[in-house]
Amino acid sequence: MTKPRILIARKIFPEVVQRLSGHFDVQANDADVPWTPQELAAQLQDKDGALTTGSQRIDGELLAACPRLKVVANMAVGYNNFDVAAMTAAGVQGTNTPDVLTETTADFGFALLMATARRMAEAEHYLRAGLWQNWSYDMFAGSEVHGSTLGILGMGRIGQGIARRGAHGFGMQVIYHNRSRLSDELEAECQAQYVSKDELLARADHLVLVLPYSPESHHAMGEKELAQMKPTATLVNIARGGIVDDAALARALKDRRIAAAGLDVFEGEPAVHPALLQVPNVVLTPHIASATVATRLAMANLAADNLIAFFEAGRALTPVNAVTA
Repeated sequence: MTKPRILIARKIFPEVVQRLSGHFDVQANDADVPWTPQELAAQLQDKDGALTTGSQRIDGELLAACPRLKVVANMAVGYNNFDVAAMTAAGVQGTNTPDVLTETTADFGFALLMATARRMAEAEHYLRAGLWQNWSYDMFAGSEVHGSTLGILGMGRIGQGIARRGAHGFGMQVIYHNRSRLSDELEAECQAQYVSKDELLARADHLVLVLPYSPESHHAMGEKELAQMKPTATLVNIARGGIVDDAALARALKDRRIAAAGLDVFEGEPAVHPALLQVPNVVLTPHIASATVATRLAMANLAADNLIAFFEAGRALTPVNAVTA
């Protein structure tokens, strides 16, 4: 029997490639070349499935050029690189990798909150530049974390993980806003209080964004929302680029209308808005919230599991649309 043909769109763990090779005829992008949409379509024209990493766009135009394609497994929990409606219409299964990165990403989100509140990046740049000559009472004095108010916009698994860390580890008062309210049991576990978005923005000392990207959440934090925050507040985005209006945020940081920001995701990444590179009161990281070896390996294996289950059992493990083999 002829094996299904699979494309691995970016370089991943060799052991996962080897595992997939036991089930499929695999073409792996070992050179790790980021293909243009046209190049990706050319690579996929004779493939039955693909493993993508979140930056390869799967849309109607590509699907029309690749009629053989049946399944695309994203090595990411988010899938805003998928045009889900177009994939469903074409009968192409999409999958993602939820759960396996929850705790690692929550760890990173809280680390970024801490670095932002305590001005760690500013202080390190100052020290590296040889500017540290003596002590002063207000040198890089930042914001309190312990006992402060933690606001969370988006309260899925990662948001809940951050809430638990704040409430149980740092004695923070946790407030949140979400499309749907958590159960009483989950609210008690997270020690979190549901509030309106306006109240969340007004009360939070540290606001963490953990909501999925969609057309509805595009620029959920824009000029208007930033103006509702305290001038002493910090903003952390570990969700997706596009949820924050980066240009508006850069202006708010420059004018000190909020105290600081920590960003792991950006509009148009890997490009970063130039104005964000000019303000000192922002911590910038290159989309690494899930970047531990164990977690990235678990993500790659779950993506592989989805491909194997789809072709061998007729049903993916973590589908994002209603399509079967």
